[in-house]
Amino acid sequence: MVLPRKLIFERLLRLPLFQGLSQDELTTIAGHTPLAFTHHEAGTLLHDEGDVCSELTFVMEGYVTAISRSDDHSYSVEEQLYAPTLLAPEYLFGLTQHYPQRYVTSSRCDLLVLGKNEVQLLMETCAIFRSSLLNLIATRAQRLSHRPWRQHPTTTRQKICRFMADHCVYPAGDKLFRISMQQLATAIGESRLNVSRTLHTMAKEGLLDISRERIHIPALEKMF
Repeated sequence: MVLPRKLIFERLLRLPLFQGLSQDELTTIAGHTPLAFTHHEAGTLLHDEGDVCSELTFVMEGYVTAISRSDDHSYSVEEQLYAPTLLAPEYLFGLTQHYPQRYVTSSRCDLLVLGKNEVQLLMETCAIFRSSLLNLIATRAQRLSHRPWRQHPTTTRQKICRFMADHCVYPAGDKLFRISMQQLATAIGESRLNVSRTLHTMAKEGLLDISRERIHIPALEKMF
């Protein structure tokens, strides 16, 4: 996909890792770094759970559904990730270099793909890119390290909300949990009856919709 230079600059500046770069720096990057711009129709599988993560995938236009599953694949959550966003950057390096979720386009999407070699080159030659990527990964790591120290939820409602938030990539927006009430009750240490009553109360408040082994949350942030 060949794009005019001006459009390349505009798209790069929309991405967090390139914000703050000068015109000269963008010109250098566009001229010396292979930038793979791709277009995909809705329903395209971009990466599957367990695939090797050997590139950075930027969603520049459109939105993608991220599907996360429990280790035994007994329940899952689907959530929408809207452009501009970056798919699993923390898995490009480190102990586990495999995608933790399945990513499927939910609309027409424009992507920018950078291979690991190109990422390493940019980190060596572009201080802003290097700093932005390290800050992004460090922020995600710090949020995870803080989780064990949060106040423990005490009510059934608080436990449900904490479970939902902890199992999402992004703690806001549209989510679809495919889980039975019994599985949810077991996971949070509550009775199925308490979970059922609480979910129905939250449904009456317009916070979620429930059906058989399915909990749809239009806006997760409203639950808090």
